[in-house]
Amino acid sequence: MTPITVLLADDHEIVRDGLRLLLHLECDIEVIGEAGTGREAVALARKLRPEVVVMDISMPLLNGLEATRQIRRILPGIKVIILSAHDDDAYVDQIANLGASGFLLKQRSSHDLVIAIRAVHEGNTFFSPSALKRMEHRNRASIGRDDQGGKKCNRLSSREMEVLQLIAEGKPNKLVAEELGITFKTVDKFRQKIMMKLDIHDVASLTRYASSHGIIESDVQLTIL
Repeated sequence: MTPITVLLADDHEIVRDGLRLLLHLECDIEVIGEAGTGREAVALARKLRPEVVVMDISMPLLNGLEATRQIRRILPGIKVIILSAHDDDAYVDQIANLGASGFLLKQRSSHDLVIAIRAVHEGNTFFSPSALKRMEHRNRASIGRDDQGGKKCNRLSSREMEVLQLIAEGKPNKLVAEELGITFKTVDKFRQKIMMKLDIHDVASLTRYASSHGIIESDVQLTIL
């Protein structure tokens, strides 16, 4: 039997260690790589071509949502399972729209992750029950009206999302420029475009927006049972 190849992406090494040990016990699953940032996850997905990526939603430099968007655009055959501490509407809606195959709350038993990996590998989806209920409720409630919050977020390009996250993480323009390999002036132009698109005009409000839309998130560990 050829094992399902998996890439783990989480900025906490202790979480990756626990997941790797757990998955090592499964004869049909093989962890072939680990990433500590969203940007590293995208690079390793390109290089290793795993069948499934287990992606933490909250990571530095590039969050799991944007990393998923980039991976799905570059390598649409890869299945992505998102891990999150919350099943807020903003997270669940974006995860579904990005084409992720699975969504699992970190508070759930990691045994569910094994089930999810097998399910998405077979072409199915695996969403936490509470997330499914939220999605169904949102779909019913959204009939006949526009989801303006989601549209605003979707209007941002991948680079703008990267800049937005770094700004929301408190990095000044100079550090954003160094991190992304662009000029200080280019960062300032991106900042202005982001504020114009979102109709937000100060950093504090940008940070609140990023938090409420799952671009940055507080960290909660996955329960290993």
